[in-house]
Amino acid sequence: MIGFIRGRLVEKKAPLLLVDVAGIGYEIEVPLSTLYELPNIGQEVALKTHLLVREDAHTLFGFASEPERSLFRNLLKISGVGARLALAILSGTSVDGFVRCVEEDDTASLIKIPGVGKKTAERLVMEMRDRLRDIGQITGAGKSGRVTSEPADEAFGALVALGYKPAEVTRMIANVDSADMDTEELIRQVLKQAAR
Repeated sequence: MIGFIRGRLVEKKAPLLLVDVAGIGYEIEVPLSTLYELPNIGQEVALKTHLLVREDAHTLFGFASEPERSLFRNLLKISGVGARLALAILSGTSVDGFVRCVEEDDTASLIKIPGVGKKTAERLVMEMRDRLRDIGQITGAGKSGRVTSEPADEAFGALVALGYKPAEVTRMIANVDSADMDTEELIRQVLKQAAR
């Protein structure tokens, strides 16, 4: 699995990017939310990635943040939602916007996204509620409990990679006063607390 790409941005033609990593050009598909955050052509870019392997193709998807990638991966688990539709959803709404739609049963907003019909919107709201709760993006009725600072997002990804469950990681990070901490310090403090 390719989980991260850092290199020089060679080309961007929505939804496709070309990133030069040590002389190898990676074609990466990204949602519009990520496209808007990209630097200029020729500058360095770093993306979280998801490699989708099918019989006829290997497709690399890129995301500006861990919450975007996490939402994309969870959308792929929903019946009838493929990579193209998951990318369209992330292009049509932010992670926080999607979470709000799920929390408030707002299928009307989801239907405005190209490719999302009434039945798909209802299925997304119903099935994603539990999935978002599992990854710590919804912690209670009508309240978004996700920590959104960049160090917290990076620490979240690192701790999940270490084998902790996403919901557990969210709880662990929430128990640390992470103000003014960089990612490394936050991970150190979380692991120190977990060891107690």
